[in-house]
Amino acid sequence: MSNPILGVGISGLAAAQSGLLTTGHNIANVNTDGYSRQEIVQAPAQPQLTGAGYLGRGVSVLDVRRAWDALLQAQSWQSQAAASHQETLAAQLERLDTMLGDEAAGLSPAMDAFFASVNALASHPADAAARQAVLSQAQALAERFHQMNSQLENVRGDLNQQFGSALEQINALARQLAQLNEKIVLAKGRGNGAQLPNDLLDQRDRTVGELSRLIGVVVVSQDDGSYNVFMGNGQPLVIKNAANPVSAIAGDGDPAQPLVALQLGATLVKFRSADISGGKLGGVLEFRDQGLDPVHNALGRIAMVFGAAFNDQHRLGQDANGAADGNFFTLGSPQALAATSNTGSAVIAAAVSDYAALGASDFRLEYDGAGYTLTRLPEGTATSYASLPLTIDGVTLSIASGTLAAGDSFLVRPTRSGAAALSLALASVSEVATAAPVRAAAGAGNRGSAVLAQPSVAGPPPVDPNLGQPVTLTFTSSGSFDVSGTGTGNPTGVAYVSGAAIAYNGWTISLSGAPAAGDVFTVGPNTGGSGDNRNALALAALQRARLVAGGFTLPEAYAQLVSGVGNRTQVAIDTREAQAAVLSQAKQAHAAVTSVNLDEEAANLMRYQQAYQAAAKVIAIAGRVFDSVLQLGGAL
Repeated sequence: MSNPILGVGISGLAAAQSGLLTTGHNIANVNTDGYSRQEIVQAPAQPQLTGAGYLGRGVSVLDVRRAWDALLQAQSWQSQAAASHQETLAAQLERLDTMLGDEAAGLSPAMDAFFASVNALASHPADAAARQAVLSQAQALAERFHQMNSQLENVRGDLNQQFGSALEQINALARQLAQLNEKIVLAKGRGNGAQLPNDLLDQRDRTVGELSRLIGVVVVSQDDGSYNVFMGNGQPLVIKNAANPVSAIAGDGDPAQPLVALQLGATLVKFRSADISGGKLGGVLEFRDQGLDPVHNALGRIAMVFGAAFNDQHRLGQDANGAADGNFFTLGSPQALAATSNTGSAVIAAAVSDYAALGASDFRLEYDGAGYTLTRLPEGTATSYASLPLTIDGVTLSIASGTLAAGDSFLVRPTRSGAAALSLALASVSEVATAAPVRAAAGAGNRGSAVLAQPSVAGPPPVDPNLGQPVTLTFTSSGSFDVSGTGTGNPTGVAYVSGAAIAYNGWTISLSGAPAAGDVFTVGPNTGGSGDNRNALALAALQRARLVAGGFTLPEAYAQLVSGVGNRTQVAIDTREAQAAVLSQAKQAHAAVTSVNLDEEAANLMRYQQAYQAAAKVIAIAGRVFDSVLQLGGAL
């Protein structure tokens, strides 16, 4: 004989027991990161039809459901990726800003000290101690460039380590997600596709959250309960129970600038830096390409422009030995690095044709078999050219040797080596060219009032081969003169204008006043000119000359570099704080749905306890009723 009352009581007891177990599980995991509150889903059992109608048969526990919202969870992952990206970017920019802005270790003090020594030499051009001071300060300035370059290389090395570490962690998490996908699909299958393994789902969501700290991903839920996880450019990182590994590969043309690649079966998919967004990896790549590289290039540009301008002026001067045309510094050169995937044999030559036009951008030169595309990095703006040679930002590119093949590309770095390569080219204090190589003199018998200014040498070097040839100006009247000397063409009857420039053989002089007929002025080699400071004054004036593209002086160019990094750092800090606030809000919104409330769970404990006790009472009564029926049967 069945006992429907007993069945109702047992079903209630089982439901209350499930409720107590679920509530206890919630309380136990109140401090578990990523845990989602669970609750049982109850429904009345199928009623029984009787002559009096349908009678209830108790309760059924249909499911144990976690409190979870897909939209809020996705927003939390996206906010986590953005916050990690900005945290990494801001931290690296702060490091760079501190390095460049250091008053003691920055470039400005060393450059100021160098030009101060040049100014002191201009006051005492024959003083050996002053000459030695210039060489010492030049060496110190070159070493400061080297130190700053080394610091930037150290930052780059640290970035590469973080880059490799992030890829290792991404692969580990991707494998873990694939394994969890497999477990969840099996568990869902065992539950007839309706019941879900909530704790495994939470573990998988936590894993996606950890992955979002490293890289931005898009998660797509599948009908079988698995996740497909895609990277920012749509490439699959995890598909069901299979994880595709990511790895670091040497950058095209520069092994020290690694890129990300994804292994899809037998195919290796290469990523551009712009394809990686979000997470620590995205922050590292953005800082490297848009923060570190431009600063490294800008520092190299300052070194190259400074060194080239100083060399040009120094070569126009004459040293204590009477020699001219000597470089003061050794300079770096532009680089054109062939991509490892090139199939042609061409070597691209890169040479500076105009230092005043040098920029701080790198370029990628690509050949498609018919023409060339030059892309400015990191901006990505591209320009097409029909042939080589071509000139961009003061750098001329040409084919030095070999043959190009369609698809070949080259990474062009005009200034990256500038800071590392700058070095002192002089070996002796006597080689400092303080004097001008030519000197003018008025004839001893001149009767006029004309005043002669010493000649200046026209640049850029090399100088006119006839620069040192003696030239004589003989006035035939107060308004005209004849010229004689090699290289001048020996013109006669040249009109004289007071104060106007007179230029021959690469030099320029100025006469003012009224010469008399028969007055003579000569220009010739500056023999014994160790006390001449004309070239030293011109060298000192370079500190204030607008040598850098955009019309900046050297100090202004460095100040602009420091200011630009400082401004970007502040923007990154502000963005980091804003993104942290967005992440906090997203987590709070998600936690409002998923988190465990102990007060609520305590109330549930009491509710399920009372239900359990009541169901037990029903079972007890059903037992007594059944016993009474048995006793009545025995009496009959």
